[in-house]
Amino acid sequence: MPPVDTVRTIETPEGIELHLRPAGPVARFWAFFVDQAVVWMGLMFAGIALAFLGPLGLGLWFILVFLAQWLYPVFFEVLGGGRTLGKRWLNLRVLRTDGRPIGWGPSLIRNLLRVVDGLPGAYTVGLVSILLTRDFQRIGDIVAGTLVVHEEAGAQAPVLPAAEPLAPALALTLEEQSAILAFAERSAGLTASRSEELADVLGPLTGSRGAGGVRAVLGMARYLWGGR
Repeated sequence: MPPVDTVRTIETPEGIELHLRPAGPVARFWAFFVDQAVVWMGLMFAGIALAFLGPLGLGLWFILVFLAQWLYPVFFEVLGGGRTLGKRWLNLRVLRTDGRPIGWGPSLIRNLLRVVDGLPGAYTVGLVSILLTRDFQRIGDIVAGTLVVHEEAGAQAPVLPAAEPLAPALALTLEEQSAILAFAERSAGLTASRSEELADVLGPLTGSRGAGGVRAVLGMARYLWGGR
């Protein structure tokens, strides 16, 4: 039986389509379980060491409990590329809903609102919210504008040939932008004659043919990928 997931498609300002697969409640539960196991194991060892300080050690231990519960996920989400140790183990990642990396503000909001998601007990509000929202978002995710997604194994950003960025003379549709990027990504494996043949199709857009057309298409791909 396939996991309870959907696919969310996001178009970036550069015209790139990101296909994100939001994580369902089961994967998120196990990531949370691993994180809690790591946190409480660390707190156990810290408690043993602080026990020698008596009441002072107990007070310090309660401070550590607070910091570990609230700052551990924020620290790892922001500095660990959206992944706590549990999410890394389950190949999950927290992102903004537009596909951008999570920052300090959204991470703090989504984690502080775990108090609301935990009401009235056993994470009931959070679970109901995850089950009722299209992208499996708990209340903290909805308010912070974040979502937890599966990190596809082996996914890599395309490698584009070096070229001088060239802005297209005309507005391009998403399909045209995708075709240009796909051509640039595969150009290294094409013969020169085949590359020129394909680039000539875009002659009306590039104003060039042959090797000049290939350079123009590669330049447009660089521009679309964010080169300026």
